[in-house]
Amino acid sequence: MKKIAFFCIPAHGHTNPMLPVASELVKRGDNVRFYSFSEFEKKIRATGAEFISCDSYLPELSQEEEKKIKSVSVTEMSIQDIRITLAMDSFLDDEFKSFKPDVVYTDSACFWGKLNAIKHNVPIVVSTSTFAFNQMSSQYMKSKPSELADMILGLPRASKELKKLEPYGYHVKSYLSLVRNDNDTDTVVYTSRYFQPYEETFNSRYAFVGPSVFSNKKPDKKKERPLVYISMGTVINDRPDFYSKCIDALKGENVDVIISCGRSVDLSSFGALPDNIKVYPYVDQLDILSSADVFITHCGMNSVSESLYMAAPMVLYPQTNEQYAVAARTKEIGAGVMLTDDSANGIRTAVNEILANSDYANAAIKCSNNFRSCTGAKGAADHIENAPHSCDDVNIIDTINKASSKFQAIYWALIIAMIVLIVLVFHWKYVWIIGVAAGIISIPISKAYTKKKYEKLAAAYRSKE
Repeated sequence: MKKIAFFCIPAHGHTNPMLPVASELVKRGDNVRFYSFSEFEKKIRATGAEFISCDSYLPELSQEEEKKIKSVSVTEMSIQDIRITLAMDSFLDDEFKSFKPDVVYTDSACFWGKLNAIKHNVPIVVSTSTFAFNQMSSQYMKSKPSELADMILGLPRASKELKKLEPYGYHVKSYLSLVRNDNDTDTVVYTSRYFQPYEETFNSRYAFVGPSVFSNKKPDKKKERPLVYISMGTVINDRPDFYSKCIDALKGENVDVIISCGRSVDLSSFGALPDNIKVYPYVDQLDILSSADVFITHCGMNSVSESLYMAAPMVLYPQTNEQYAVAARTKEIGAGVMLTDDSANGIRTAVNEILANSDYANAAIKCSNNFRSCTGAKGAADHIENAPHSCDDVNIIDTINKASSKFQAIYWALIIAMIVLIVLVFHWKYVWIIGVAAGIISIPISKAYTKKKYEKLAAAYRSKE
């Protein structure tokens, strides 16, 4: 029997995937202590785990801070995570000394779980509710100008907060080391290797256990006419304008439509609805997706995973950089189309594109079969119980970085030699132009070189499987 400490941030999308894992470990006789928040207490206790409340350590937020968090500001969320870590320092010191966990299972965004495991020298396994992101897979993200501005302008604030951790024994190399996945940390990812972008760059310390889906239901698409399901998730779903455009787009089509819009939208604002369209605050999403032929989605990882699990192809309408990464991969495997025109006409065109082309449904069916073959909660529990893991796999990321550094050194040595030669022979006073031009073109050249190196290493990896 092992003593295992679970940690998670106060978010349903991050907590829910950890619950069946906790239940599986408890069934095996492990002592699971789950550090979380009151809104999840009932669910956590239902797994058989011991619930430890952390509500008193949540900071009171100003209206501005709360607004930034609701807009998914990475900087603000990180700053609040650091403040919670400091607030919980004394409490968790006592907990680690009294409970003495054999292993810590912590959400990837939960700084206090990660940092206390390292501080108290306890093996750590990271729970990743989205894709695993490293320098390669993060290329799938596409940040909006506002998100880039948030990260750049917020960096000094985040760095200032990070420095406050040092006196408490939390040694952090950089902000990136807290949020990015690496090949030195045992990790559970709630997707499959097939769906994970750049899966070859993640070694055997990663357990890709498939999506955490709470249903034994199987897809059944037999019905009189196609069903289109629309939802923008549970966080940023106050979009009456978008739902109205969906209604306008599909009211005259030979389809049935179900919209789940959350409780923040006034249903009466839509007026009299066409006979083929129904709007609800919430629905049983998995049940609807099991019979849906098209899902118009914001591309949250949980929603997309559930859609693919139920073999429903998607119209992809991402709202954040993380959601864009999920959308890009879904499009890449052929299970969805990107909504680039969110007018009523654009929505109608995207829906009809999926309904008219069976390739989208077939791609979703392929991914559904792949997801259902994954190890699930049992695989995650095995990975946690056997931590820490050793690994002698070739580290593709390290190999790429070393090759890229060597390439950059040779590239700039040649540029410097060229500049020196031009100065000696021609005495050209505008020689600095060559340096500027070389710096600009080095970016696409380096990306092309990195991609080529990755493809060669990935091919070698696949040939050994």
